[in-house]
Amino acid sequence: MAQVLETEPGIYHCLRVTCGVAVHITCVSFTVFVAALARPGSSLFSWHPFLMTLAFSFLMTEAVLLFSPHSSPLQKAPHKSKARCHWALQCACAACAGLGLAAIVCNKQLNGKPHFTSWHGVAGLLTACGLGAQCLGGLPLLYPRLLKGWSLARLKRYHAASGLLAYLLGTASLLLGMSSLWFAAAVPGPGWYLAAACPVLGALLVMSQVTSAYVARKALRP
Repeated sequence: MAQVLETEPGIYHCLRVTCGVAVHITCVSFTVFVAALARPGSSLFSWHPFLMTLAFSFLMTEAVLLFSPHSSPLQKAPHKSKARCHWALQCACAACAGLGLAAIVCNKQLNGKPHFTSWHGVAGLLTACGLGAQCLGGLPLLYPRLLKGWSLARLKRYHAASGLLAYLLGTASLLLGMSSLWFAAAVPGPGWYLAAACPVLGALLVMSQVTSAYVARKALRP
């Protein structure tokens, strides 16, 4: 990775840094925007969009960007510190997702509506389960002594690949939720497309970061 960064053109590096900063600002702004729309606490349902957006737009994005060589808030911190912060943010993300899932399940139960009948509901459930598995799967990376007979490098690749899948599922769940009657009525017209671009921008940067860190690195090996 260091060799890649050393030979990288200056303009390309600046573009990566700019995109990273843009994603940081975007994920915070989008979370605040949804919070303003949902007004958490105004109803049981209001907690669902707020907590899910907080989990997948803010916490999960920031957890992944901790390892970005261009836009990490902990750029000069040791890898071990980044890993612990990453795991803490992912656990907070899983907690918010679990509470958001519980909120919508209770809301549907109180209103006599069926559960997980839409693509959004199914995607959200799969994402929450995958996120929980990711948090557990990250423990052996925090404590290598738990690894017996496993290659640490290979486990990191598996963790990164499954994490990317969980992130993309979370992004898909957010986009499907934005297609709901509630969000479409609250954000009509061009504003909807602008809002939808926020999680998409984060997903593109995360995909670029993961593929650069693992796929490109493997290709450079003799």
